[in-house]
Amino acid sequence: MNVGDEMATYSYRIYVVANRPSSRAALDNLRALCEASVPGDYELEVVDVLHQPDRAEVARIMVTPTVVKLAPLPRRRVIGDLSDRRLAAIALDLFGHEDEATRGGMR
Repeated sequence: MNVGDEMATYSYRIYVVANRPSSRAALDNLRALCEASVPGDYELEVVDVLHQPDRAEVARIMVTPTVVKLAPLPRRRVIGDLSDRRLAAIALDLFGHEDEATRGGMR
């Protein structure tokens, strides 16, 4: 998601296998966390490794779901379904922007 023509401050790429529950949970949790923390100021690219295995190989993705924080630097990888919103927010540099979602109000 990105509002208008401005570049988003936060950019993430998530590698998933679309039909797996953990991948769906990770995508849902990432979207909820971004919407709660930096609404309208993020970009999210979803890569289904079954449909684009070459992209996963180039990025050296060995397990799904994997989130790659592209911006702001430094890049970072987080593996798993992001169900612990507080730890996910810290790992993805969204801590400090949190609201109910990262304080445990959303599950």
